[in-house]
Amino acid sequence: MSGDHADTLQALVEAARKAGADAADAILVNAASLSVQRRLGKTEQVERSEGFDLGLRVFVGGDGKLRQAIVSSTDPAPAGFAALAERAVAMARAVPEDPFGGLADAPDGLTTVDLDLSDEAEPDAEALSGRAAAAEEAALAIAGVNNSEGAEAGYGRTTIALATSNGFAGQYQRTSHSLSVTALAGQGTGMERDYDYSYAVHLSDLEDPALLGRRAGERAVARLNPRRPKTARLPVVYDPRVAPSLLGHLAGAINGAAVARGTSFLKDRLGQRVLPAGLTVVDDPTRHRGLRSRPFDGEGMKGERRAIVEDGVLTTWILDWRSARQLNLASTGHASRGTGGPPSPSPTNLWLEPGAVTPTALMADIREGLYITELIGMGVNGLTGDYSRGAAGFMIRDGALAEPVSEITVAGNLRDMLLNLTPADDLVFKRGTDAPTIRVEGLTMAGA
Repeated sequence: MSGDHADTLQALVEAARKAGADAADAILVNAASLSVQRRLGKTEQVERSEGFDLGLRVFVGGDGKLRQAIVSSTDPAPAGFAALAERAVAMARAVPEDPFGGLADAPDGLTTVDLDLSDEAEPDAEALSGRAAAAEEAALAIAGVNNSEGAEAGYGRTTIALATSNGFAGQYQRTSHSLSVTALAGQGTGMERDYDYSYAVHLSDLEDPALLGRRAGERAVARLNPRRPKTARLPVVYDPRVAPSLLGHLAGAINGAAVARGTSFLKDRLGQRVLPAGLTVVDDPTRHRGLRSRPFDGEGMKGERRAIVEDGVLTTWILDWRSARQLNLASTGHASRGTGGPPSPSPTNLWLEPGAVTPTALMADIREGLYITELIGMGVNGLTGDYSRGAAGFMIRDGALAEPVSEITVAGNLRDMLLNLTPADDLVFKRGTDAPTIRVEGLTMAGA
């Protein structure tokens, strides 16, 4: 780490030690963003924000009797560090002991891989406005689209730096480019909406605005005049924009904090089958231009590409150091944090490896089924795996998409759902947590 950020964090850590902390770490987040919103050909909002945040975490005590506290500040002036550190240490002495807290046992430095997380191109408001306009115009050009909720284009640049009293120091910068558009079709109570978006580290990876607009418009028109089908038990196919939700539920169930608390329906499944044979789930913080890539985690661990599930078998939990100590394990480099709270485990670039068949072939033998394009609500019980979510999409009849449907609920149990899923071959990295089209057998669709 070089420059003023290194000096700032080192000074803050030293102030904590002088105030009586036995260990400390400090994190800095310096961010700037610009966004433009347009609707029906007019600019509705231009917003620019800049922020500088510091977070200081201190520990007092030792030998499993650590107490910790966290304070944050938006003032980078070292003149205030002594008072900030003194408040943090006083707070730490007043809280209960945490036998699992503490800095990383051995922070292992920065990854040597070039992650390419910073784009030199910085668009101005005019460029963002043009991008949003192109997306909305393409959506409005679709026959049947008669209104718009607008389009928004954005850009951001963030610098993250971390320093610890046990020797770690590092920083990195990431950029982001984003574009979203929402189209409306139909009239009155028969109106339907749909959307599309793109998010990328580099502008060159952002999808074409006109393509996003056309897809949003076509999807909105396709949803017109939905029906509410009769309740049935049938195969369900998840569109790629909702399929990652299943992967998100898996990630939540293997999160070290949930496992340590005993509140996960997979808490006893390490080393056992959780997906069908042949399927692999990968987490990789070192993915080139990845939306969640990083050279180190919130505790100074560099992380590595891991097959979280390999050949259907769960190989590891997602751990930071606190959850790892609770489980008598080591961190997997998955600590995530901000300036105002402690680290917690979370995945990075997470995806389900694609299958061997096309989405069309995946549905070909379905006489009657459901194709989901939208999920509503969060009716998932993490302790039992019971799953019940509102949904909308299309019926599948004789292997092809048929009439649109809405006001339905899809229910099952995630343990069974994960063991009975089949992925198609259409994986695209778009969200940070990504999955191809997924088919799940034997779910209950509650309708009319």
